Amino acid sequence: MTATEPWLPVFGYGGHIKATTQELVIAHGSATRRYPLQAVKHLLVVGGHTLHTSAVTNLLKAGAAITFFDIDGTPVGYLYPYGYRPDEAVRLAQEQAAPHRFAQPLATAGLQSRLLLLEELYDRAGQDIFYAGELDFLHQAREELAVAVTMEELRRLSRLTTDMYYEILSRTLPPGLGFRRRTSRPYLDPVNAMFSLGYAMLYGNCCVSMIGAHLDPDLGMLHEGAGSFVHDLIEPQKATMVDRAVLRFARDEVSDGDYECGEKRCYLDGNLSARLVAALRDSIDQSRIDAQVRILRDALLTNAEFHVLYW
Repeated sequence: MTATEPWLPVFGYGGHIKATTQELVIAHGSATRRYPLQAVKHLLVVGGHTLHTSAVTNLLKAGAAITFFDIDGTPVGYLYPYGYRPDEAVRLAQEQAAPHRFAQPLATAGLQSRLLLLEELYDRAGQDIFYAGELDFLHQAREELAVAVTMEELRRLSRLTTDMYYEILSRTLPPGLGFRRRTSRPYLDPVNAMFSLGYAMLYGNCCVSMIGAHLDPDLGMLHEGAGSFVHDLIEPQKATMVDRAVLRFARDEVSDGDYECGEKRCYLDGNLSARLVAALRDSIDQSRIDAQVRILRDALLTNAEFHVLYW
């Protein structure tokens, strides 16, 4: 097997990672994957696995880096070969990039992906889920995003249409769940709590790939602050990789005993969380995330065309 990208993530728990001078071997349950050692430039170990010293030694000798992450994708440390320098050209290109070049297609794709999911939900519901003028406004906002010339306008339209999206989603769900809009922590209803769980998983997967590509997760284009570049990339992925699964659970698989809501926050039952995590592992497409990070990296380094994979 050949790694599709120069970075190779290993997610979850219970894997056994070892290597010869020629290949990296990853055994997980009954499955065993083998990779040419020279093709792996950055091994990303996420969660709890057994890492044999043979893998560490042979990867470092081959000039590869190894980075370790908590199960949620938070980076905790790394091993570099003696004299190794991370790809500083990538970081420099990211720092010097014009934010608008990347923010505009990311914001436009984020809205387009949400419009496609709303249309899918409308067809499924068999009734109108839009208030008068809402759908026209969202289509108009999409056109305005495509021609917006300032970062302030891109961010304003992105926030506004995202807020509208969640309010429209609320009309497709049982009223008893108490979901009206996307809120900040602490979450007082089970739907917001499920969205939060899904977005945390998506964030972790994207952050792992971004660090594998030597990008700075905190140097965003559309968003600002800690983790901003990760938030940039996951916005167009949320509708298909998280929202569709969460909405299905909220409609069809959540009962009163699956959560407990109080005045301060809503707690999801462990069984519900486990079932949702399993569904999200199927819906979060790591290969598409890796491909998007590669497209972004190539655009930064070689001025190649930047486009967003979102549906």
